[in-house]
Amino acid sequence: MRYAFLVTLPCLLLNPGFTLANDLGVVGPTYEIAERDLIEVMKDKFRRMEKSGELARLQESYKQRVIETVEKPKPVHGVSTTETARTFYVDPTWTLDRNVVDEQGKLLFPAGTKVNPLDYAPLTQYLLFFDQREKTQVAFARRFIEQSKARVKPILVGGEPLKLMRQWKREVFYDQGGVLSRKFLLKQSPAIVSQEGNRLRIDEIHP
Repeated sequence: MRYAFLVTLPCLLLNPGFTLANDLGVVGPTYEIAERDLIEVMKDKFRRMEKSGELARLQESYKQRVIETVEKPKPVHGVSTTETARTFYVDPTWTLDRNVVDEQGKLLFPAGTKVNPLDYAPLTQYLLFFDQREKTQVAFARRFIEQSKARVKPILVGGEPLKLMRQWKREVFYDQGGVLSRKFLLKQSPAIVSQEGNRLRIDEIHP
């Protein structure tokens, strides 16, 4: 009996006139799927924001944040006003960890070669690091720049670089993110970085 059922079922399914589905009619009201275009939704939202004045307030807020970031960047972490003056040296020499070859594969410099950037690009100016928030540091920096016989590149570790540029009417740089301070192992300011032989001399000075 079971065998007969298994044989009959495929036959029924293959019969074009056989169907398991029936038309049950309309169960409830039907609607076309209507979905608003995302761009139009966004435009509509912006129009409402513009009409209410919210968009103008957001734009002004963003503008002020950008100005604040440029005018008053974050102070360099880990650099404080010099309490105990000190002088130390930094050797910028680094060692190649792999072979350097040209485009034909010819060996130029083998791994282990020591390279000192100062042999190729000497430091021809003083790098003067100071904090514009400290009046004594600003006064020291100004005196040093005026009295120095060599060029001086002023670099802030704190304060408002654009404000000082307007006052001094000259370029003032900022150690954004403390990249240079870490490279030169600075812990105090004001500090002067100069070249002495094949090393960098760092003087952290009591202002």
